[in-house]
Amino acid sequence: MADSKREVERKYEATDATRLPDLGRVAGVGSVAHEGVMELDAVYYDTEDLRLAAAKVTLRRRTGGSDAGWHLKLPVAADVRDEIRAALSETVPARLTALIRSRVLDASVVPVVRLLSARDVHVLTGTDGTPLAELSVDEVRAERLHGGDRTAAWTEIEVELADDGDPAFLDTVGRTLEEAGVRPSASHSKLARALEETAPEVARPREDEPRTAGDHVLVYVRRQAEAIVALDPAVRRGLPDSVHRMRVATRRLRSALRTYRRVLDPEATRALGAELKWLAGELGVDRDQEVLDARLRARLDELPRTLAFGPVRARLRLRSAAGRGGSRRRITAVLDSARHLGLLRALEALLADPPLLPGADAPPGDELTRAVRKDHKRLARRIARALEPQPGPDRDAALHSARKAAKRARYAAEAARPALGKPAKKAAKRLKAVQSLLGEHQDSVVARETLRALAVQAHAAGEPSFTWGLVYGREEAAAEAAERALPGVWHRAARARIRRSSGS
Repeated sequence: MADSKREVERKYEATDATRLPDLGRVAGVGSVAHEGVMELDAVYYDTEDLRLAAAKVTLRRRTGGSDAGWHLKLPVAADVRDEIRAALSETVPARLTALIRSRVLDASVVPVVRLLSARDVHVLTGTDGTPLAELSVDEVRAERLHGGDRTAAWTEIEVELADDGDPAFLDTVGRTLEEAGVRPSASHSKLARALEETAPEVARPREDEPRTAGDHVLVYVRRQAEAIVALDPAVRRGLPDSVHRMRVATRRLRSALRTYRRVLDPEATRALGAELKWLAGELGVDRDQEVLDARLRARLDELPRTLAFGPVRARLRLRSAAGRGGSRRRITAVLDSARHLGLLRALEALLADPPLLPGADAPPGDELTRAVRKDHKRLARRIARALEPQPGPDRDAALHSARKAAKRARYAAEAARPALGKPAKKAAKRLKAVQSLLGEHQDSVVARETLRALAVQAHAAGEPSFTWGLVYGREEAAAEAAERALPGVWHRAARARIRRSSGS
């Protein structure tokens, strides 16, 4: 059975001459318990080209200590990782294999490094007996198992925060250590240091600053592709907001492929764009349901109790449960599918050999401005068409189309911001306001469709439908307010349009 915990830790350099300060004098510490020395034997697994290490992901099989077994560590932030554990076995557990699938694709994982550590453990406890942190002095020996047979050895100090501890305590311990002459480690993990110190001598590629339009577009494309890959395990684990964030990354990437057609060959990326649209659609089922449920609950909360007739909340809960039943399994099935794996392969191929067109060599101030202005004009035409019909289904459909164009124009400006600077930032901000307003309108359209269905169901069950009608009227008013506000919000966005090339 696999479980997980959030690991917050700091690492420090140590030598044979390093002496720990009196840890009992650290502010907030009531006692220090010396737990003695334990012997740890860990074999780290990765692909032959070290894809996991490149993403700061570690997979190991460890014996010794109190947590022997398989450990997968996924980066969250600086000094913070999520550790997923599984019982000791000869092969990588299936759940951990699934969580690294987006990184390794079809490649096998093999043993790459073995670390033998003698860990001297000290447990720091607060004055009230609450565990604060565990400080260990680790004497490490690293053996390269793949890509050479070099070895390395070092000593380091590791301070790991106790579960639910205050991260500020690590700062307190860190100040005490540094006052004693102990310095932070240059490596973020033992594996990273082991790979670096046992690596064969090879020239490291230099990373240049983006100069051309193609450079800037590829930086943005790579960032969105990396988000899709990195969020895969988070979605599988059901972490909050992970589905939404992956969906946004797929939309941003697809939008970039369509916007920067003079930089990346649209013929070569058309199939990938279709697959990104498919993935966004699959991810959107639950997200759209979640947004709609929250909206309808909020509408009911706004009503005085005297206007809530019948079991309206119970009926809404039933509808929500029916709509979201089995959603976690369905999303996992999507991520496990051959189609999704093919999409990930296509992303890797795109970044390895991007289909650049002559526009990629142009100065970013020229080419990116051209692309952003084109999407802006496209949005202007759609908003003009949307304001022509009288309120009703035709206008609703036209406003929804304008919303999609606003999103694309906003993403185009965001992608161009590093090259075009303040004008692109201002344009993106104003376009986001347009997108949000049009999104509010579309949410009201969808909500009204659902409210009508709920009213019909309530009537058929012999329940009062008055409350559903009342909420329907409020949603109608919300849509009308959005339509009235649109000309002014759009006027401000139009004024922020990028009018000429910026930069070179």
